[in-house]
Amino acid sequence: MRQPADSRDRGFIALLALFAGLYVALIVGMLVADATYTTPRDLLNALESEEIRYAAKLSLTSSTITALLSVWFAIPIGYLLSRTNFPGKTFVDGVLDIPIVLPPMVIGLSLLILFQSPIGEAIESQFPVTYRVPSVILAQFAVSCAFAVRTMRVTFDQLPERPEQVALTLGATRAQAFWRVTLPQAGGGALSAGLLAWARALGEFGPILVFSGATRMKTEVLPSTVWLELSTGNLEAAVAVSLLMVLAAITVLVAARALGVRRGW
Repeated sequence: MRQPADSRDRGFIALLALFAGLYVALIVGMLVADATYTTPRDLLNALESEEIRYAAKLSLTSSTITALLSVWFAIPIGYLLSRTNFPGKTFVDGVLDIPIVLPPMVIGLSLLILFQSPIGEAIESQFPVTYRVPSVILAQFAVSCAFAVRTMRVTFDQLPERPEQVALTLGATRAQAFWRVTLPQAGGGALSAGLLAWARALGEFGPILVFSGATRMKTEVLPSTVWLELSTGNLEAAVAVSLLMVLAAITVLVAARALGVRRGW
């Protein structure tokens, strides 16, 4: 005797919920393990450390700059890929995925080699980058922008083209239709792109380690601090700094979601 459709559907949903529950349990388990391993005193000691305060300040500042730059680049690139056709579009689309699929260390090594080329050395002679704070931002941007571009392209793909076409028929230029019609509709996507870029930049480590180093009070960011503390066997401090990064990421996520709900995104 065949089972009713509702019964089969419940079994399918239960199977999906099992996979979702296992992955959610893994994430929650890791966070709980971190929280229970350290103590509030360890967190206070981390905040009292001058080196960690510097790393936190540099991480928050560089991640914010990186997020703004990523959105600034991602909006025109995403719009170009979504709404236009041009020779080599497939190639360009593929190139933009390279920072996502390449190992992070390779990104850092490639940046290091780039700034040892004649063009890079010319830039360095006027504006030092390698193993300095600008290299931190550039390393974060090289990876984070690719995620922001993908988010903005999906955003523009999902927006209907008709309002923009109507604006064009009413005499608006392509630029005017973009700024006044399309871009305001893409506000939620821009927020998501910025959030994703910021979170990715905050956790970036491999490219920064190779291209910027992990010099205390100079190019040390929070992921570098975790690595440095682990290398010296100070596991409590490493976990405390990790929790600071988790708290910062959760704060941004909650704020962005609250803003999105308020604006109806």
